[in-house]
Amino acid sequence: MLQLSEIWIYPIKSLGGISLDAATVLHRGLEHDRRWMLVDEEGVFLSQRTTPKLALFNTAINGDYLQITHKSHEGEGVEVPLFPKFNLDDEKLTAVVWEDSIESYEVDTTVSEWFSTILNRKVRLVYMPEDSARKVDPKFALTANDITSFSDGYPYLIIGQLSLDDLNARMSAPITIKRFRPNFVFTGGTAYQEETFKHFKIGSVSFFGTNACERCVLTTVDPEKGVILGKEPLFTLSKYKRSGKNVIFGQNVIAKELGNILVGDIITLFSNNE
Repeated sequence: MLQLSEIWIYPIKSLGGISLDAATVLHRGLEHDRRWMLVDEEGVFLSQRTTPKLALFNTAINGDYLQITHKSHEGEGVEVPLFPKFNLDDEKLTAVVWEDSIESYEVDTTVSEWFSTILNRKVRLVYMPEDSARKVDPKFALTANDITSFSDGYPYLIIGQLSLDDLNARMSAPITIKRFRPNFVFTGGTAYQEETFKHFKIGSVSFFGTNACERCVLTTVDPEKGVILGKEPLFTLSKYKRSGKNVIFGQNVIAKELGNILVGDIITLFSNNE
């Protein structure tokens, strides 16, 4: 039996995640997942790949607000509305994620200044509004209308607990699932079974697996310390989990329909033609 064991969202791209017991499935990702992002003065996204200390920012949901704190600044923090409202005359900014340029809004100059002070560089916190439609790579999209948020490329990522267990058994020191920033973790089945997922349901909500997730240096960042610790887990994964020149771990996923999911939901697999 395959069973959903963890649900994660990462409201601000590359900052700390939030573990949930239940979540709402939307076409561009789980509700509130990667709808915010830090950008530099040119509008280019910040990531733990080049700024590992982003991992030291924690996020939490409190009522209708997203709260952001930093591990080295106890007692300080900022909050932003979970459902921000912007006026027609508010300035739109162009935020860049890889090759994509997305129309966005700066959330609040005071919030941007708080981040800039801690990071010691000029940054802005931006939000992706509903009318910004960032398309999924057409090579793997189900339809021409499939969209995602500020994620690296796909709205969802799923990983089996047994896959992590198998990886940890090959390394001298185990790591946690936080290194891989999945949306869904499940128990049961076999290691790396998620790579075979095509059509499947979590509870009553349908999803489709698209392609294996290519992994990068971000997985080498310790999420508790905000530093790159070495070459693991990429070094170990490179020995046995490759697709061409790329290291892979986990499966990218697109939602076929909207709905709600809960930790404990059963995952049902269907044949490729269903």
